[in-house]
Amino acid sequence: MKAPSTKSISIGELELEAKELRRLILRTTHRAGIGHTGGSLSEADILVALYFRVMGGIDPSEPGKATRDRFILSKGHATPGYYSALALRGYFPVEALETFDELGTMLQAHPDMHKAPGVDMSTGSLGQGLSCGLGMAHASRRSPELGSFRTFVLMGDGELQEGQVWEAALYAGAKKTPLIVAIVDDNRVQLASTTDEAVSVAPLAEKWRAFGWTALEVDGHDMGALVAALKEARELAAYGPVVVLARTVKGKGVSFMEGRYEWHGKAPDDGQFEAAMQELQS
Repeated sequence: MKAPSTKSISIGELELEAKELRRLILRTTHRAGIGHTGGSLSEADILVALYFRVMGGIDPSEPGKATRDRFILSKGHATPGYYSALALRGYFPVEALETFDELGTMLQAHPDMHKAPGVDMSTGSLGQGLSCGLGMAHASRRSPELGSFRTFVLMGDGELQEGQVWEAALYAGAKKTPLIVAIVDDNRVQLASTTDEAVSVAPLAEKWRAFGWTALEVDGHDMGALVAALKEARELAAYGPVVVLARTVKGKGVSFMEGRYEWHGKAPDDGQFEAAMQELQS
């Protein structure tokens, strides 16, 4: 299935794209026998909303277009979802996903901006994406020829346990840095436990607002509400930093994966793959 490249695509069509994205995630990790399945499934709706309706100026035929909005996957391990979204949007053939994490592939386990078309920042070490995004936002603000592009930074809620995130948030809030939108994939599950069992990052909205950010909260799996919130964030970013707190479910769409930390970095075996795909066919 190939989605329209226009921003007129309906909410229903976006939901179909998100379901196809989830199927691609499962195919990718199952084939490779490795990959971060749970967090890729939780981010799927966010990626579809961004790449098919919200981000401005993006053009798969011209990935380096100067005035395009930028995207940074700060939770850089969740590439099965990221690469699947880029493939669906037309940056490279869907068949390229079959090379995920192979030696020499452009689709490395963590994104490489020098290899994969459409990747704006190489990531992997958690906590660094927001700082990179602020650098891009400053470049956009200081260079009129860049058209005031926005930079969207997707982080995991467990990632917010990293101190560098809050250093960047403090700076952006104090300077009222415009043109930056942070998104938190708030699925409340990390590598080996829930975030509350590890180091709770709640209350998120209050914390971000205390750091000087406009904070929007949304159901990260309600496509209509998600598109509306991200579009609002893009507009509000003209005046200062904005964060969208998307309440999501780890492993969303596959009942036996949902909410389970065991699927943070695990690929489905043959039986699990078949069962998961059956659920996503309905």
